[in-house]
Amino acid sequence: MITYDKLYVGGKWLAPAGPDVIEVRSPHDRSLVGTAPHAAPADVDAAVAAARRAFDEGPWPRMSPQDRRAVVERFAKLHAARAEEFAALVTAENGTPRWFTNWTFRSGLPEQTDAYLRAAAALDWEEQVGTDSRTLLRREPVGVVAAVIPWNAPHQSALVKLVPALLAGCTVILKASPETALDALALAEVFGEAGFPEGVVSILPAGRETSEHLVSHPGVDKIAFTGSTAAGRRIASLAGEQLKRVSLELGGKSASIVLEDADLTAAVAGLQGLSLGNNGESCVAHTRILAPRSRYEEVVGALKSMMDGLKVGDPADLETFIGPMVRADQQRRVQDYVRIGLGEGARLVTGGPETPAGLEGGFYVKPTLFADVDSRMRIAREEIFGPVLVVIPFDDEDEAVRIANDSEYGLGGGVWAGDPERGLAVARRIRAGWLTVNGAPATGNGAFGGFKNSGIGREFGATGLNQYFEYQTIAV
Repeated sequence: MITYDKLYVGGKWLAPAGPDVIEVRSPHDRSLVGTAPHAAPADVDAAVAAARRAFDEGPWPRMSPQDRRAVVERFAKLHAARAEEFAALVTAENGTPRWFTNWTFRSGLPEQTDAYLRAAAALDWEEQVGTDSRTLLRREPVGVVAAVIPWNAPHQSALVKLVPALLAGCTVILKASPETALDALALAEVFGEAGFPEGVVSILPAGRETSEHLVSHPGVDKIAFTGSTAAGRRIASLAGEQLKRVSLELGGKSASIVLEDADLTAAVAGLQGLSLGNNGESCVAHTRILAPRSRYEEVVGALKSMMDGLKVGDPADLETFIGPMVRADQQRRVQDYVRIGLGEGARLVTGGPETPAGLEGGFYVKPTLFADVDSRMRIAREEIFGPVLVVIPFDDEDEAVRIANDSEYGLGGGVWAGDPERGLAVARRIRAGWLTVNGAPATGNGAFGGFKNSGIGREFGATGLNQYFEYQTIAV
């Protein structure tokens, strides 16, 4: 069992202000993984005060970009050295299958961080613009950043915010979810070892009340949030009262269009990860599969065969593809949506609302596929955040695009086509921020984020780094 009794505040391990303790329990068998302090509003006050001093008076914002980059590079090496440990810990905390955490820590996170480092190295931090006078355009760090993250991909969500903020010269308070409190404080150990100046980084695991205190704090200049659209709206309203800068990576209901000339075997193999990776607890999951009527039953049958072949069980087992939901209420939520789908008249192809046999001790749900789904159904419109897919028919390409865009969300999606150029043409018509043609992987140089209710702002690469600057113009 892992036990923390202190919080990481401004680069120091300090006793918490309150007595509350977080118990992190395995969603697989409900065993105790470890305990950590629950940060209180007073801990937020201390962290913001430390971050404010470090930004207003300390060396970090005044260091050269090259020197800051060297510290972040040192952090990245130290973090990579603990990849196996972190992968196992996240799996134990939130039920993410080990195949997924292994990929995240071995490949996904290093590329994400390296892309930020590349962008920072190539950036013109101060440039002369115009020809009529000497006018300088300067990039200045935005200030003290409150980074608020969910439990489903904790290190990815944390570092996609902390790395660019730190490279820009900001100071940061990370508010982690209670479900993944242990790996958050383990991450703090790496920041401490990397050698950031005092006050630059704080990490506080806590719930909603402490989060609201942090984002409302007058000492915070910018909020960077990943989470639900409902929580994003609340954060945006709080930020608006104080005119704080804000970036929001929110929910999704991504559509994947299977065109009539697509290689169905390749498409279904790709959708296995894109739709059901991380137990389907992913904002960017392709959960609406759009299939041509001419191949509709073929698509449904291929998806059923794929889903029926997935191993559901202990997330620590490398052969497991689907692990448990993170909590009992999330399990109930997903199972309730399956019941909603049945009540709406959708055809249940595989799965169902029952807990899988033999896995009643954990928060498991059956991977579930619905066919004969109409875009007006709730299961086609609302984010379920679990391994539930719907297949929606279309008659032609224009209708497929219309259905894909008929959503309050616009985070991700894909197109599967025999002709990649045709797939690209269709992808360009989809109002979403992160798309793939035939499952092609994107590098960290892209820009991740959503249209419509899927958020404000972008992450990754140069675009994500620019979210942490104020721009200053000086005419000489």
